[in-house]
Amino acid sequence: MSLPPGFLVELGPRTEVLDGGAALIGGSPTRLLRLSAKARRALHGRRISAATPVGAVLADRLLEAGLADPVLDRLPDLDRLPDLDADHTVVVPIRDRAPQLDRLLVALTAHTAPDRVVVVDDGSRRPAELRRVAAAHGVRLVASRRNRGPAAARNLGLAHVETPFVVFADSDVVLGPGAIPALLRHFQDPLVALVAPRIVPLDAGGGWVARYEAARSSLDLGAEAASVRPGSRVGWVPSTCLVGRVEALGAGFDAGMRVGEDVDLVWRLVAAGHRVRYEPAVAVAHEHRTGLRAFVATKFSYGTSAAALGERHPEAIAPAVLAPWSAATMAALLAQRRWSLPVAAVATAIAARRIARRLDGVRRPGPVALRLAGQGLVAAAGQTSALLLRHWWPATLVAAVCSRRVRTAAIVAAVADTAVEYVRLEPDLDPVRFGLLRRIDDLAYGAGVWWSAIRGRRFAALRPVIRR
Repeated sequence: MSLPPGFLVELGPRTEVLDGGAALIGGSPTRLLRLSAKARRALHGRRISAATPVGAVLADRLLEAGLADPVLDRLPDLDRLPDLDADHTVVVPIRDRAPQLDRLLVALTAHTAPDRVVVVDDGSRRPAELRRVAAAHGVRLVASRRNRGPAAARNLGLAHVETPFVVFADSDVVLGPGAIPALLRHFQDPLVALVAPRIVPLDAGGGWVARYEAARSSLDLGAEAASVRPGSRVGWVPSTCLVGRVEALGAGFDAGMRVGEDVDLVWRLVAAGHRVRYEPAVAVAHEHRTGLRAFVATKFSYGTSAAALGERHPEAIAPAVLAPWSAATMAALLAQRRWSLPVAAVATAIAARRIARRLDGVRRPGPVALRLAGQGLVAAAGQTSALLLRHWWPATLVAAVCSRRVRTAAIVAAVADTAVEYVRLEPDLDPVRFGLLRRIDDLAYGAGVWWSAIRGRRFAALRPVIRR
């Protein structure tokens, strides 16, 4: 299967063009791609068209490597293409929450035919309210006798879908008129099985938690488009809103998972050879949990998916993936000895030299290798910080009672993490309150990970991986 002639991709903002197009470096994880003379001629600035056989092959390879992204506004809507059927069905899993369903359907049925909407009542305590809302909007209602969780509810809705595409939308979102057609454009790539939009707050105002969530919600994966795969910059997408190719989804979500089912689906699709895309150019508004108790409960719940994901995907669930040299560097710095900085400098220099050797054929490989080694060091520091403050915080807390060095490392990591995130996100909060909620976020999630790991006796989600 190849990309259609009208498909256009653009090198990602993190992809660097070396030697006038002789090589590209970027992606997640970082990789080097050397281009032949024919491939270089298909590169027009930072864009590649699939209009020629060489361009189609190059665009496909760049998409697979995470070095380029589709140019969404240059792709036509599917309903304008005679050989593609853009028909889709929206599946809404819900339990009670009739007001949210009414709000969603008001916006949705303004641009989607009611007979293309399936509401799945997942064992509501007050089913009559949902029946009334569904009848008022003329949409189909499918009821489950007992509450089985959102994954099973989506699968029940999927079983009633007869269109080529399905849109899964939670009841607490609002879909604008152009969101679904824009996301469907990605399916001109025959390997794409799933596409997710950016999730933004429905109301960015309110108290501390609302403003924190507006800046750093777990559901908001940022402003850069990405190819989604485990171990990459965007390793999963939330099921809050997803558009899928029905043929590729098969039976759908794992009905045995009440949380983390979206991560599991993404990783299974990628393992099967499909592509999953994150498209932040399309934003869908979501009603975030803005009470402190609900905020903590939600973060804890996300963490409890760790054991089930570790059982199904032990290689993908690791909390950190470090190269041997970066692991040695972090260990030296955490030791806080006189020799720590010299050892870290030597390890980084050796790594840069080895990277330079792999850049064979690239002019002036030294500066590129130093830059890549520096980026690797920063990434390793971020992962180590997350281990101390998020994934391993119970162990960090116990060790900090006995060790001054552990206390120092934890304090430095917390201050640095807060400062970096505050500058990056520019939240509508002062640094102190932002930093406090940042730590509560980590504590709640980490507690969920430990609870699920101990309860399920599976610890893959707590073990970092050292990989060349």
